[in-house]
Amino acid sequence: MIARGSWKWVAIAAIGLAVVLVLPRAGVPPFYVSLLTQTWIYAIVAMSLDLLVGFTGLVSFAQSAFFGAGAYGVAIAATRYAHTDFLTGILIGLLAGAFVAAIFGLVALRAEGVGFIIITIALNQIMWGLAYQWVSMSGGDNGITGFIRPKVGPFDVSGNAGFYYVCLAFLVLMLALLVAITRSPFGLVLRGVRETPRRMRALGYNVWLYRYLAMLIAGGIAGVAGVLFAWYNQFVGPGDLDLTLSTQLLIIVILGGIGTLYGQILGAAIVVFLSNGLSAVTQRWELVLGAIYFIIVMYAPDGLMGLGKRIVRRIQGKRAAAPLIENQLLGVTGDES
Repeated sequence: MIARGSWKWVAIAAIGLAVVLVLPRAGVPPFYVSLLTQTWIYAIVAMSLDLLVGFTGLVSFAQSAFFGAGAYGVAIAATRYAHTDFLTGILIGLLAGAFVAAIFGLVALRAEGVGFIIITIALNQIMWGLAYQWVSMSGGDNGITGFIRPKVGPFDVSGNAGFYYVCLAFLVLMLALLVAITRSPFGLVLRGVRETPRRMRALGYNVWLYRYLAMLIAGGIAGVAGVLFAWYNQFVGPGDLDLTLSTQLLIIVILGGIGTLYGQILGAAIVVFLSNGLSAVTQRWELVLGAIYFIIVMYAPDGLMGLGKRIVRRIQGKRAAAPLIENQLLGVTGDES
């Protein structure tokens, strides 16, 4: 049952979903539809990273490796083995991302804290080097082309507007899945592992196993996002799994709000739209973008979702205080009379 106060947020989410559903049919220019499609894809992989950072306490720089594994997996399957249907592609991305995460987890989870971060950086760079130098399989710097978006059942999604709805549907599906996971007993244990791993061990929980399972889930979801990105661009290259992308994903998580899941949609929108908008205005767009990120983090250390909640609480506090102050003033006036 949904709590009484939660209905307001359910209504806001429903209105937001209705708005994004009609945008491609409401005369929005194709360029912005394309940016929104990128936003949905980046939000999916950022939410998978938030499962590690916000709910498990694992600051990973390897998420682009899982993302790229899914992208390369579907591209290789389509161009070399003629596996071009939609469900097969999604399954390949899911398994490829989870497989790479399974290998990374065996190595990286031998350390904690800074050690874990360094190992994930190193492993991510190994994946990038593999994609860059294994030319016979990955195409090297030229990447892989020559594959197209498959049909989704009877629906043709070769156009950007059609593919927009596919990515939006996966965004909603993955968000619902991650919300269910984080609110389940498994998710509660992950939060315990994040807060007090030593106490969780003392209580008999296998902390390593819970962290490993979280990495598998995050890897699989990132792999699905990689498949969508490969179909969106109809191209895969080493840039899809380099360290810059992992850093950008972490920025999205921080901007949106660590441990919020919903906030990653907002964080992804800011990064995608600002990157494209500023690059069209100035050649020093990365400098300006960095300054904007700095200001946001300075004034919203718990992300834009946290900032929004603080503003709402402040407004509600003023509304609640207004009658009290009015009554006090009337009381004072009555005493004087």
